[in-house]
Amino acid sequence: DGEGAFQARARRVNLDLEAPHVVLSARCGSPEHRGRAAFWAASRAAVSHGLAAARGEEVVLLLPGDEPGETAQRVATELGAALASPVTVGAAGPLRDPGGVAAAYREARRCADALLALGHRNAGADARELGFVGLLIGADRDVAGFLRATLGPVLDYDARRGTSLVRTVEGYFGAGGSLSRTAERLHIHVNTVNQRLNRVGRLLGEGWQEPGRALEIQLALRLHHLQNPHLQDPRG
Repeated sequence: DGEGAFQARARRVNLDLEAPHVVLSARCGSPEHRGRAAFWAASRAAVSHGLAAARGEEVVLLLPGDEPGETAQRVATELGAALASPVTVGAAGPLRDPGGVAAAYREARRCADALLALGHRNAGADARELGFVGLLIGADRDVAGFLRATLGPVLDYDARRGTSLVRTVEGYFGAGGSLSRTAERLHIHVNTVNQRLNRVGRLLGEGWQEPGRALEIQLALRLHHLQNPHLQDPRG
């Protein structure tokens, strides 16, 4: 069967099936690069004690490691340099069970598709690094991980200090970004709103109100509210 054939091939190249591995789907974008990309992938797999296969304009790699996102970025950089052309790499894992390779490959393909759809043609990432897009396409739907990555510093600050920064951010987005309407919704002074949002900016970093980041933060706020239905509505 397919799994048996995979295990037989893995044994031929001394691949340790009990060690963690990541699956990569690399898109080279141009038919003229297929042969060189396949050669590069085969060489990389041989050196790393992994496996490689070429499928049309896609190169698939199974490499040892437990950091799929970092491996994808490295492969995108190295293969892109070898081809002198942008390469997009989606990744999944880590996995230790040969039976999970097929599912990991499908997730890696979805990550590569998402990167291309987002216009990232010289990049590598796994589902965790794709923010809310990764939350939608990832096999494990790591909601907790998404919340930590998106809102973690603010949640931690509120927990330590007993403050209401999360509620303030919810109110701010709910008021369409208006400081005065946020103050009205939360029944506080507009200066207090401004001070709290400045604190949020220091915790989340510059650009948290930019459209892409703001969308992720609003989704994280919705998920946080769903997981904590006892929280008071930010309208009062």
